[in-house]
Amino acid sequence: SLASTAVTCFTRGLDLRKETEDVLCPANCPLWQFYVFGDGVYASLSSVCGAAIHSGVITNAGGAVRIQTLPGQENYPAVNANGIQSQVLTRWASSFSVTRSKNTALEAVGRSVSTARPSTGKRPKKTLDKKAGNKDCKADIAFLIDGSYNIGQRRFNLQKNFVGKVAVMLGIGTEGPHVGVVQASEHPKIEFYLKNFTAAKEVLFAIKELGFRGGNSNTGKALKHTAQKFFSLENGARKGIPKIIVVFLDGWPSDDIEEAGIVAREFGVNVFIVSVAKPTTEELGMVQDIGFVDKAVCRNNGFFSYQMPTWFGTTKYVKPLVQKLCSHEQMLCSKTCYNSVNIGFLIDGSSSIGDSNFRLVLEFISNVAKAFEISDIGSKIAAVQFTYDQRTEFSFTDYTTKEKVLSAIRNIRYMSGGTATGDAISFTSRNVFGPMKDGPNKNFLVVLTDGQSYDDVRGPAAAAQKAGTTIFSVGVAWAPLDDLKDMASEPRESHTFFTREFTGLEQMVPDIIRGICKDFLDSKQ
Repeated sequence: SLASTAVTCFTRGLDLRKETEDVLCPANCPLWQFYVFGDGVYASLSSVCGAAIHSGVITNAGGAVRIQTLPGQENYPAVNANGIQSQVLTRWASSFSVTRSKNTALEAVGRSVSTARPSTGKRPKKTLDKKAGNKDCKADIAFLIDGSYNIGQRRFNLQKNFVGKVAVMLGIGTEGPHVGVVQASEHPKIEFYLKNFTAAKEVLFAIKELGFRGGNSNTGKALKHTAQKFFSLENGARKGIPKIIVVFLDGWPSDDIEEAGIVAREFGVNVFIVSVAKPTTEELGMVQDIGFVDKAVCRNNGFFSYQMPTWFGTTKYVKPLVQKLCSHEQMLCSKTCYNSVNIGFLIDGSSSIGDSNFRLVLEFISNVAKAFEISDIGSKIAAVQFTYDQRTEFSFTDYTTKEKVLSAIRNIRYMSGGTATGDAISFTSRNVFGPMKDGPNKNFLVVLTDGQSYDDVRGPAAAAQKAGTTIFSVGVAWAPLDDLKDMASEPRESHTFFTREFTGLEQMVPDIIRGICKDFLDSKQ
């Protein structure tokens, strides 16, 4: 049969009805949002398109795949493949496998569907606000062009033409992408910054005026310089917009590029490498490090590297590159712990705390929250107060700016009552973290208490952790160390905090922030 099911990036095996089903996966799904369990045989909880990419049946360009339902099994393994990290699952009731679809009619449809995606450059002839640019493309881009003797004057001019075409198709504008150019040669030179031009015409003119510098292609040096100096707020970088460096490299770099790649990742910059005329067999002896592309890109998953055989006839390479640069959900290096976590605070409101100490607790929470980039696409904060009872002060979706979150924390009223910490953890896990379960952010719970809980904390804490929430326990005064350790995530030592006095909370703030960031980074490895 030619019938096939069009599916979304998030369709799971268990959403399909038939034993064997041909499905058509869309293009450009955000890889980091895929939930995949197992390897080869996938738990039916897994995204079918994620599993298809993970197993190498299709790439992120989408395509037709056949899903075969299989019985459930135990111990689905975690394997990192094709840019997707699958996860461990102890057991699940059913599974599926993925193969290439034999359905040729479907393939043809698939191709026309995937090429008919709304292009990022040419938009329907509406009265487009030219000044605003392409609002769908969120990016601050540095083009790091090759100005070395390797490329030479003639190809340098062709490179300028190519960069100009990319700049035009991006749809530069006040609310669209912003671009700047850095030239790599012996010493890097920032030719113009993000803030200098907001119209494609001006950018084109500035690119035409660039002079060829010559010298060694010290790309590593230039990449490091660009990552450190180019994206400052005073040079026009915008908060919450992905930072991208597109490195053009003719041949190979004459210096080490690996360290620069690490620096760029630490600065939250997404590095793309466009390599042109890559080294031939007889040139390989001259190349310091053959794997230079993999070491410099943001992630070695195929998305961040791009190859062109020569500088001649490059027009057809413009649009695919622009589509990559505009896929903001793929910019894995923009995801830092500061903009990709949900932090819930569980606040003890028992009568032993008292009004003035309760203020100190709220101050502590504010100081932790303040460190994060809170927005609708960034980090989120929630707070629950508990005695024997629980009260959600605000949930993750209530406030999406830092100001509003901080003012909501200030307005929390002290309840006063008993202490049932276990119940409160279950309540928070279910009602506050439950709705965020499939979101892209990593979940953290900070529990603050000053005394012994009347109920069991170990069971509820273990269940919350199993559901993907990392717990930090912060105890004050009479909070028993055993309770604190029982609640905390592994390794317990680094997730358990204690102070005799409420005034000691202030000193813990940097440690909690550092702990959250360490866990975030470890989860990404």
